[in-house]
Amino acid sequence: MPAKLHVDKLLDDPATKVIVCCGSGGVGKTTTAAALAARAAERGRRTVVLTIDPARRLAQSLGLRELDNTPRQVTVEGFDTEDRLHAMMLDMRRTFDDMVLAHAGPDRAEQILGNPFYQTISSSFSGTQEYMAMEKLGQLAADGSWDLIVVDTPPSRSALDFLDAPQRLSTVLDGRIIRLLSAPARAGGRGLLKIVGAGFGIFTKAISTIIGGQLLADASAFVQAFDSMFGGFRERAQKTYQLLRSPGTAFLVVAAPEPDALREASYFVERLATESMPLAGLVLNRTHPVLAKLPAGKALAAADELDRGGEAPLAAADELDRGGEAPLAAAVLRVHADRVAVATREQRLLARFTKAHPSVAVTGVPALAEDVHDLAGLREIGRRLAGE
Repeated sequence: MPAKLHVDKLLDDPATKVIVCCGSGGVGKTTTAAALAARAAERGRRTVVLTIDPARRLAQSLGLRELDNTPRQVTVEGFDTEDRLHAMMLDMRRTFDDMVLAHAGPDRAEQILGNPFYQTISSSFSGTQEYMAMEKLGQLAADGSWDLIVVDTPPSRSALDFLDAPQRLSTVLDGRIIRLLSAPARAGGRGLLKIVGAGFGIFTKAISTIIGGQLLADASAFVQAFDSMFGGFRERAQKTYQLLRSPGTAFLVVAAPEPDALREASYFVERLATESMPLAGLVLNRTHPVLAKLPAGKALAAADELDRGGEAPLAAADELDRGGEAPLAAAVLRVHADRVAVATREQRLLARFTKAHPSVAVTGVPALAEDVHDLAGLREIGRRLAGE
C-alpha cells in the first residue's frame, strides 16, 4: 500500500507557501486547485489560486463571472472566509505589459509596447505563456499578502514547461537571430548592408517564422529598447525557479485512474525528481471505491457475498432471479459486481504506479455523481481530498 497523502496537514503547515498542481489534461487539475484553495481558506489561511488553464471552469466553480490578471475576492453566500479566498487567471499579454512598464521606464516602455515585434512575442511566441506564469508567480510571492498560493497548470505535458521557460526565452533573446537583429543599429547602414549581403532571403525567412513578416527595422528597434531588461528577466526567473525548489513549495501530481493519465503522472514524478522539485504526492481523482453497505433485509441475505469479489455477487443475483424474488436485491448485487470490477482495475493500475514510485504518497478522491460547477461542489471535493 502506498503512503497516505495528508492534504489537511499540507494545507495547515505555515511553511507551505506554494502548491503547484500538475498533470495531463482532463484529470481535474483545475477543480483540485480550486478545492485546495477553498479548503485552505476555510481553515484560516489567506489564499489565492492562479490558473494558467484558459478554460473558464475555475471562475464558474467559484461563483465568479470571469477571472482576470489580478486576484479577485471570492464572496459566496454561506461561505465565510473573511477575505481569505481570492482567484485569478493568467493574462499572458497583460503580465508582459505590466513587466515592461515596471522595469523599462516610461519612454522606453512606450517604445517597446508599440513595437510590432514585441506585440508578436508577447502574445504568441513559444514559451511566453510559461515564462509569464513564472513572472506572475514571482510577483504574488514577492507581494507578501498571501499565506498560500495555489497554481493550476496547463492541460498537457507543457504543465512543466515553465521550469524550462526562463532558459528557453533567455536563449532566444540571446540567440544568433536576435544578435543579427540588433546588428544594423549597432553598426549603422553598413551593418544592415552586411546582413543583406550575407543572404537576405534566408534571414528574412527565419525572421518571418517568428514575427510574421514584420520589418527588420521593427525587430532591431525592439531588441535595442529591450536590451536593458534582459538581465532583469534572468534574475527574476532564477529567483522564482529557486522558489519552486524551496521547501515551502509542494508539487501535487493529479491523475485519473486510467493508463494514459498514470503514465503521464509517472513522467511528471520523474521530471520533478530530475529538477529536485519538492513532490508532496499524487492526487488520484474520480476513483470508484467499493461500497460495503447495502440496505438491510431478508431479501439481501446474499449480500454476505459482497466481500468475495465480483463473481460471488453475480452468482447470488442469478440465484435470486431464478427464484423470482427480490429483483431489487438482484439489481443491487449486479451493480455492486460492476463496481468491484472497476475498483479492482483501478487498484491494479495504482499498484503498477506505486511499484515504480514507492515513495510517492497518494490520496484518492472518490468520483462525484455530477460535475463540479459551484462552491458547494468544491467544498465536497476538498473533504474527499482530506479523506473525510
